[in-house]
Amino acid sequence: MSRYIGPRNKISRKFGIFIYGNKKYFQRKKYPPGQHGLRRRRIPRKSNYSNQLLEKQKLKYTYGILEKQLKRMFNIVNKKNGITGNLLLEMCERRLDNVVYRIGYAVSRYSARQLVTHKHILVNSKVINIPSYQINIGDVIDIKIKMKRKINIINSLNINKNYIKEWLLFNSIDMSAKCIKLPTIKDINEKINTQLIVELYSK
Repeated sequence: MSRYIGPRNKISRKFGIFIYGNKKYFQRKKYPPGQHGLRRRRIPRKSNYSNQLLEKQKLKYTYGILEKQLKRMFNIVNKKNGITGNLLLEMCERRLDNVVYRIGYAVSRYSARQLVTHKHILVNSKVINIPSYQINIGDVIDIKIKMKRKINIINSLNINKNYIKEWLLFNSIDMSAKCIKLPTIKDINEKINTQLIVELYSK
């Protein structure tokens, strides 16, 4: 799941929201995949378990998380005070590959994961190549100097410069970012019903 190499637009069409792939293509084909997708007018009723499973899959595809990783994250947040579903989504948002994507070094989480695993990303001046690494308050995320001259990095930053989150303070001079506060559920715009995921794991 963390390295899905199948048809990406098909996944977005399955859930009815843009997750990854070609956004223009998704806009043209918003109906479900399959030869009868366009003709499907009546949406069959789904069981509670089916809805719970779909939400879990949506979260895994969105953040590129394995089932074992997600289960471990749930066990961690389930022991904390607060709303478990919100804490789970906030923990996903603090993953290093997601933070690299939020900063704008990459146009997708898949590309951001590659930057991390190829050792192009620095956290507090140290190379971190673990995509699941959790970012904390005060951490400074940077990219290697040689990568700052890459045209795709520059273009990606220009595209995303107006979408940097409030919990990340971007320094346009040296192209680095600092985590000034932990992300809350209000800072996350992913359309995922985490309550269904909690219900699934709580069985």
